[in-house]
Amino acid sequence: MKKIILAAAIAASATLTATPALAGSGNQSTATGSATATIVAPIVLTHPATASLNFGRFTTGTGGTVTVTAAGVGSVGSDVTFVPGSTNAADQFTVAGDASRSFSITTTGGNVTSGATNLAFTTTASAATTALSSTGTASFTVGGTLTVTGTAPAGSYTGTYSATVTYN
Repeated sequence: MKKIILAAAIAASATLTATPALAGSGNQSTATGSATATIVAPIVLTHPATASLNFGRFTTGTGGTVTVTAAGVGSVGSDVTFVPGSTNAADQFTVAGDASRSFSITTTGGNVTSGATNLAFTTTASAATTALSSTGTASFTVGGTLTVTGTAPAGSYTGTYSATVTYN
């Protein structure tokens, strides 16, 4: 019996001083993930040198407005009158980029100036959003409304505004 007790005591002390257990299989696993990236063609806006928002030729009277639609149709308001032979035109832009991708269009207003006289105008694009064709091209037009004062002197007025296209 003493031998059994001694063997049990040796076994118990061996258990207390044993090395830590090693991790068994199934405690860790590794797999490979995947990653993707797509580079999209940049959106590019172009304005032909021959295009412009043309409010036409008119007399001012006591003042009013000249409006040109995005389709290029002109009209006058209040005491402004087109002169015979006057032509109006909407401005034109072309867009190139990622095929079939949609984009938004924003435009600013501006001023046309002759000497020290400035006349303000607002603009409206033919669409707020549209999409590039399957070949990656599109176009749009811009109309606007010019506010004419009755005191604006006769002359040729010029100015600029901005158009911006942004992928949606």
